Amino acid sequence: MTAPLRILITGFGPFPGAPYNPTPSLVARLTRLRRPALAEVELIGHVFPVSYAAVDRELPQLIASHRPDTLLMFGLAARTPYLRIESRARNAVTMLWPDAAHARVRSAAIVPGADARRFGPHTGKLLHAARGTGLDARGSRDAGRYLCNYLCWRALEATDRTHGPRLAAFVHVPLVARPGAAHEQGAGHISAEQLVDAGEAVLMELLAQARRARLSLPR
Repeated sequence: MTAPLRILITGFGPFPGAPYNPTPSLVARLTRLRRPALAEVELIGHVFPVSYAAVDRELPQLIASHRPDTLLMFGLAARTPYLRIESRARNAVTMLWPDAAHARVRSAAIVPGADARRFGPHTGKLLHAARGTGLDARGSRDAGRYLCNYLCWRALEATDRTHGPRLAAFVHVPLVARPGAAHEQGAGHISAEQLVDAGEAVLMELLAQARRARLSLPR
């Protein structure tokens, strides 16, 4: 019997300047999906605190416990009114803004002297899938210098390790109104339901890519 594919879907909690983060709700909706294509797939959801220490502690624990084939990560880009499919992680981290645990980093680089890390050609297919829902989605080469970029970096490191995930992807989402709220200050024209539709499209395309990657493994 072939083991089910496992996809770890993650979001972030609130952080300074963003008391509401839509990604936990998005993660919950995606992990509850029931589709024929997901019959042999295990969807695992997790929400990281917006903390460097939490990412460094919890990501290895999640990978060791669940052995995911793929990581699908979501983060909030409140000032961007469209969906962003990130194509790389910069070797940069801000020394100016503390995380939600009030911690600051001591270096402007994640790994001194290292180049940027790239997710791979599958990001183009994810972008096409997101656009297919009618949502404004764009490719991005700049995941910032805060926790989203930091998680991108650590996830890509994990894909290089034996028994690590084969694929990883990061999607920045715009601010949307929280469920039940008539309006969210700063929210754009994209609704929470549209965000779920785009997230599902990205998930299904990433699943297709993960299946191809599994078939390419040496027997």
